[in-house]
Formats: sequence, C-alpha cells, structure tokens
Amino acid sequence: MTDVRKKTGRTGLTFLALGAALVLATGGAQAQNTLVIAQPVTPEGFDGDAVRPGTQHVVVQTYEGLTRYPRVERDGRQYHDPSRVDGHFAERWTVSPDGKTYTFKLREGVKSPMGNEMTSADVEFGWNKSFAQKRTGAFIANVSNVTEVKAKSKYEVDFTLGAPSAILLSALTLYLPGVYDSKVMKENATAEDPWALKYTDAHTAGFGAYHLQEIRPGEQATFVANPNYFRLKPYFDRVIWRAVPSEANRSTLLRSGQVQWVERPSMQQVVELQKDPRVKVQAATGRAIASIRMNPKFKPFEDVRVRRAMNYAVDKEAIKKGVFFGTGTVAKSIVPPIVDGYDPSFYAYDFDLNKAKALLTEAGYPNGFEAELLYAGLWPWEETMAIQVADQLKAAGLRITAKRISDSDMRARSAPAVMDMPFFSFEDGPIVLDPVYNNYLLAHSKGVSNRAAYNNPAVDAAVDAARQELDRTKRNELMRQVQKQWMEDAPWIVTTYPDTFEAMAPNIVGWVHFADEHERWVDLRRQ
Repeated sequence: MTDVRKKTGRTGLTFLALGAALVLATGGAQAQNTLVIAQPVTPEGFDGDAVRPGTQHVVVQTYEGLTRYPRVERDGRQYHDPSRVDGHFAERWTVSPDGKTYTFKLREGVKSPMGNEMTSADVEFGWNKSFAQKRTGAFIANVSNVTEVKAKSKYEVDFTLGAPSAILLSALTLYLPGVYDSKVMKENATAEDPWALKYTDAHTAGFGAYHLQEIRPGEQATFVANPNYFRLKPYFDRVIWRAVPSEANRSTLLRSGQVQWVERPSMQQVVELQKDPRVKVQAATGRAIASIRMNPKFKPFEDVRVRRAMNYAVDKEAIKKGVFFGTGTVAKSIVPPIVDGYDPSFYAYDFDLNKAKALLTEAGYPNGFEAELLYAGLWPWEETMAIQVADQLKAAGLRITAKRISDSDMRARSAPAVMDMPFFSFEDGPIVLDPVYNNYLLAHSKGVSNRAAYNNPAVDAAVDAARQELDRTKRNELMRQVQKQWMEDAPWIVTTYPDTFEAMAPNIVGWVHFADEHERWVDLRRQ
C-alpha cells in the first residue's frame, strides 16, 4: 500500500495535505457545479498544433469543430455514429460540382467566453495558423486535400481543395485546426509571434464549452464554462484539473470522493477499482493498436518471411490475457473495429510455432537471431508486453532482449524524419473515425504515425485514390485492398486494440467515448 506520508511529487504536498487542499480549492469535493479531475501533470500548453503533456486533454474542451458525429444509444449509453456527419459550428454546406470547393454557412450568435461572435474570419485564422506551423493541423489539411481556407462573407467560409476529399467532413469534427477567437489572438500577437503562440502557452481563446481561467504549473489548472456557449449550458460551471503524479494516490482520492474523475487508469488499477462500490469504471472499444513494430530498413526485418514468422510466434490471446487482463480485442487489421470499413478477414496469424520456425529457416535463420526490443513508458502496457513478447519469441529460437528507453527518446526516434529503431513497441490509432484517414496515418509512406518506415507503393496508391473517391462502397473496397496488403506485408506484430477505461464517481453520467480517448466535460453531469 502507498505510504500516505510520502510526497506526491512535483506538487510538494503530502498526500493528506493534498486531500485537504482539494477540499479547500473546490469548496468540498461534492460542490454541485465543480468537477475535480486527477491527472499526472498539469497541461504544459494549450496549442493543439504543438501537443505537449496534457495539451490534448484540455484543448478538446475549448476548441470544437465545424461538424460533429451524430450519436446513437446502445445499452443505455451514447456512442458516435461515424457513418454520418452533422453540422456543429457550421449549420450547412454546399459542394461545387467538381468536389473541390466546400462553402460552409456558420451558425450565427456563437460566442467566445470573451463575448466575441464567431465569424468566418476566425475559421480562416485557425487554418492559416496550422498551415504556418506545419504540424498536426497541417497534416489534417494535407490528408483532406485542403489547400486554402478563405472567408467569403461574415458567416460563409470557402474551403478550396486540390482534389475531391472523402475525409474532409469527418476531419472537421476535430478540435484542430482550431476555430480561435481571432480578435483575442491578434491582440496578443507580435511581429515575432504573429500567431500568438506564446499566448497559448497559458491561455485559451476558443468558442467551445470551457476555457482556462487559471493555471499553476505542477499544481492545478482551473477551467470555467463558457457563459456564451451556443448549445445547452454545461452542467459543471468549473472543472479543476489537479496534478497528482502517483497513480495510487489518484485512485485513493477517487475512492474517498475528493476527485470525481481519473482518466485512463492502468489495467492493474482498473481491476482494483472495479471491486470498489465507491467507484464506477466504464469501458469502450479502443481505436489504437498496441503493437510491436519492425523496421524494414534494418536486418533481419527487411525480409517479409521474418516479419510473418514473428507474427506467428506471438500468442495474441495470451497477450490479451496476460497484459490486458482479458479485456480489449485481438487486432486483426490495421483498421480498428469502431471504424466503418474494418475487415478482419485477411488476418492469418493465429499462434503457430511450426509456421514461425519454417519461415525463419526459409529466410536463412534456422537458429534464430538476436535483437533488442525497445519500449518506453508512454502507455502502461509497454513493459509487460515487451517482456512477454520477448519470452514468447524464445520458443521460436529467437534471442530477444527487452530494453527500456526514455519516453522522449521513443517519441524522437519514431518521428518520421528519424525512424531509426529496428524493433520497438508503440500505440497508434486515428482521431478521425474514417478508414482512409486511418490508413493514410498509419500505412501510407507519408503518414505521420507510420513510425517504422513501412513503404508499399501499392498501398500508397490505393490510399491516395480513396482520398478522392466519394463513393463509400468504392472507398471501402480500396481500403479492403489496403488491409489485405498490409496484413500480407506484416510490418507490425499486431496484438490488441486495448479497451479505453475511465474511472469516475458513481453518480457521474454522460461519458461518450471519443476517438482521441479524452472525455468531454460538457457531456458529464451528476445523476
């Protein structure tokens, strides 16, 4: 058990003092209009294009899209329906006959917390900011074929595309490129900083349900509801994000009622929390693959027979049981099950040591080979999986050493400009529930989450064709071809789509799973 006398870390508070501070800060953990969330760190910035620890968790509360997925109810809970897209900040849109110009009519009367009305100039500013930064938002623009965003009138904005896009409307459900209150951003811009990036280090300026009121780095951030929010008034007037580095302490605070939400607890914590009647744990099918990746630029992984052998030599059901406590879904495609177009029929890698050994012998490795399996701590499953995979591969004659590297090294070395790791663990998945977006992201040679230098011209061609194909049936057929080819090429040891778990107070309801794996505070309320 955690010693409650020990310090929690960067906050410099003892565990008991932390609890007292939370009660004082919120006027009592059960204050009617305050939601208290325990997280490892406070957000290190509020620019969705420059994701740092904690950033994505909170920008999704502040910046919202022109469109949104409708919701369907199953078993008393709501889920997104990715087969359709509705208007959100945009009321409606028209498309030119050639499919290269979309004109969006914005809702009138949508206001930021500062009282400024949203106009097409705000949409144009946010997209130009992303174009200039050449980061995440620019990738969204590229995959959607967007070349220019221009205000047409006060409430109309034109999107010009280099080619028709099957992805655009789904991509516009995202929080980025953000729709910023451009008046506020321009007031805080300088000649050296024309996009007010320094301002977004400690401020938000969106039209969404919440905005940042105050941040005390390493301690807590306070968000308040947008009093001008265009949809229903959020239930919680205030959300306090408290930095609690210790996962054990976060769970204890949840059990005691001093916080009401803990995002994505580890599987060990999930198992314990599910036994406690003071806590409610809910789950949803995840959209990311927990995988072991093989870089074909390095021997012996340039040989497809080796990559297939590695897949046959790993018992995925055993991984699901041993690493994920029996939860999640065995991964049988690069497309996750929650995305339209998922096709597991090409999966061919049930555990088979004989096939693995035969392929290794055929590839010239009858006595196996040595390799390091690199892993980090970006996800709680990594160390356990690396150890179990290395152990399983011994049965095929492989001598694999699991080696931990820092989180920052893992991110840096898996970046598209580097990709210098031969064999490593990672988790990736789409934040747009679209198979073409998913496959461009993960399987295309220009995909920012490719990470292991997978490159098949046939896959690139099929994905590029699908990006312009507006017929859903034809698009899905192209994506079936990609799933088939990708599985034959076997660039990753696919293991599991981990379930997403959220732990909360028993009286909190309304959670809807989003593909970015972050709850939306505006959905939550007390029962």
